[in-house]
Amino acid sequence: MTTASLGQKLQSDAPSPRAGTENTFVQRAGLAVDPVLADFIENEALPGTEIDADRFWGGLADLTARFTRQNRDLLDKRRMFQDEIDSWHRENPETGTGVPPRLLREMNYLTPEPEPFTIGTAKVDSEIASIAGPQLVVPVLNARFVLNAVNARWGSLYDALYGTDALDGTTPAGAGYDAQRGAKVIAWAKDFLDEAAPLAIGSWRDWMGGVPELADPSQVVGTIGDNLLLRNNGLHIEIVIDPAHEIGSSDPAGIADVRLESALSTIVDLEDSVAAVDAEDKVAAYRNWLGALRGDLVASFTKGDNKVVRTANPDRTWRDLEGDEHELRARSLLLVRNVGHLMTNPAVRLPDGSEIFEGLLDAAITALIGLHDLKGLGRLRNSRTGSIYIVKPKMHGPEECAFANSVFAAVEDMLGLERNTVKIGVMDEERRTSANLAACIHAVKDRVFFINTGFLDRTGDEIHTSMLAGPMLPKAEIKQAEWIAAYEDRNVQIGLACGFAGRAQIGKGMWAAPDRMQAMLAEKIGHPMSGASTAWVPSPTAATLHATHYHRCDVAERQRERAEERIVPVEKLLTVPLAEDTDWSAEEVSAELDNNVQGILGYMVRWIDAGIGCSKVPDINDVGLMEDRATLRISSQHIANWLHHGIVDRLMVDDALHRMAAKVDAQNAGDPTYRPMAGNARQSIALNAARELIVSGTKQPSGYTEPVLHRARALAKQNH
Repeated sequence: MTTASLGQKLQSDAPSPRAGTENTFVQRAGLAVDPVLADFIENEALPGTEIDADRFWGGLADLTARFTRQNRDLLDKRRMFQDEIDSWHRENPETGTGVPPRLLREMNYLTPEPEPFTIGTAKVDSEIASIAGPQLVVPVLNARFVLNAVNARWGSLYDALYGTDALDGTTPAGAGYDAQRGAKVIAWAKDFLDEAAPLAIGSWRDWMGGVPELADPSQVVGTIGDNLLLRNNGLHIEIVIDPAHEIGSSDPAGIADVRLESALSTIVDLEDSVAAVDAEDKVAAYRNWLGALRGDLVASFTKGDNKVVRTANPDRTWRDLEGDEHELRARSLLLVRNVGHLMTNPAVRLPDGSEIFEGLLDAAITALIGLHDLKGLGRLRNSRTGSIYIVKPKMHGPEECAFANSVFAAVEDMLGLERNTVKIGVMDEERRTSANLAACIHAVKDRVFFINTGFLDRTGDEIHTSMLAGPMLPKAEIKQAEWIAAYEDRNVQIGLACGFAGRAQIGKGMWAAPDRMQAMLAEKIGHPMSGASTAWVPSPTAATLHATHYHRCDVAERQRERAEERIVPVEKLLTVPLAEDTDWSAEEVSAELDNNVQGILGYMVRWIDAGIGCSKVPDINDVGLMEDRATLRISSQHIANWLHHGIVDRLMVDDALHRMAAKVDAQNAGDPTYRPMAGNARQSIALNAARELIVSGTKQPSGYTEPVLHRARALAKQNH
């Protein structure tokens, strides 16, 4: 295959090569359905729900008939706004600013602010509504990772400190137990207890056992067997008492560990962290969501010489000080992230032959699976309030939020659910959503449970929206730009003004470096201090360490303080991060380009060749970062911007692609299944897809990477 023909295939709008043909599709209510999906729905997802196949497929057909045209119109409106903004920049090339807010209001890009209101969301679990703590995001296609996240509700503080660089910037040396390091861990943990649950007299370092007398006696809530259960800021702490344990035997009170309530909630992700391009992929995703929600998901793997079988932890029982028994949740509350409004999927074809919008498919099927929890069909239960939590990403403005609200209402009717059983989490990661956040929340005010910022996607959209305004700052400097601070402040301030405190989550983004826990402990305290009630972490271990921040910061009190602030004006949010001085040296430009290209290739080669949508990818300095499609979006849009404005040219981009391909190949040399890119430019689908994503960056819809990635992954699956 030549480079030209490969490029043509990547740019083609033809259906996925893995999609069913007219002969293999099965007909359901006028829809052509891939038999893999039909079999899953009819034999796994529907049984026990009291919804038969005819009702489900008829409901899905009605859903597509009602919303497909509107979905297309909303995507057309995105293009219309972008065309208007691009036209203004072409007509005003010397301004060095974004489109003035006055003109954005005239074109209805900025909508009128709603009158003050309070969200009406009801029946929300306490992990979302009233307890502040860490949140995990896990790729749905990896069952082992999903179960790790499910069970990350509790974590060992001793293990988290001992096994990472959190203590002093070093990690353990050798396989045996280092008693000196262990002593530092125990001292750190007891100092933490002195802060989170101080004794009335003295220090936890000197505690000799028994029921402790705390400065605040209400923090002692009971026991679990011989263990002590405390509570601070709504989060539990378990003091593990085991004098026979190697650690407990040397402790004056027999303390063998301190376990913290950690990942209160987990987003099981069908979107940015997975590579799902056809019915086969989607069914694997839906099956894992079903298993996670029912509690019967199983993952087996080999660790050393042993086979490990992982399942979801059952709840535990604790006794209060009067001897009464209570249930203690052992699992993270599960949310599911659907895809956005953009992409279609070949798993289902409509009567006109077009592919179904994937967001409509996700809404119907993830909510159907939610019935298994509501009806108690599985081994374990998720929501105690009878809610299904769906996070909806990449919505542009209040009209698209209102569209999602209508879709979820229609799905509720389709499944016989009470109105607002399906809750919605709004990702505040697109410029038009940020600029109209109160109106977006108002559009879903009776089902919204969550708003969350995301620097990478939000910056990718910022660059794409103002692509023609001028060259953007280097990425590291964009993080310090005025609009980012306004974005983060407004998300909290507007959420509080809309009544989120005690009702819904206000979230912050990911700490991307899972091996840099000392830095995370130092920096991520800023998230609860901002008044956010949750923030994303890259691993269960990170969740345990981040949980210490929510003991040190009373988020409810911070929210009361921040609720008094004046909301940052939208004008500050709309300040485009343009470079005032582009007199960068050749070395500076090359370093920025190489950094972007290496990140793109390192992520894309795994997504396209191996179907891995999220993993710890080495950066240009060989630091492992948890990467998903958001990283790809900002990096490709940044290069596209510099390419458009002449900071770099095509030859420089191609040179960087080939040099960084060799570096990424070397970083993956230990993987026997890896297919090198360097020296294989004509045949490497990943390398050609990366080039296509960059050079067509100004034309990609909203700067999204999915169209190129999906075509490339489908082609790779066909070829391999």
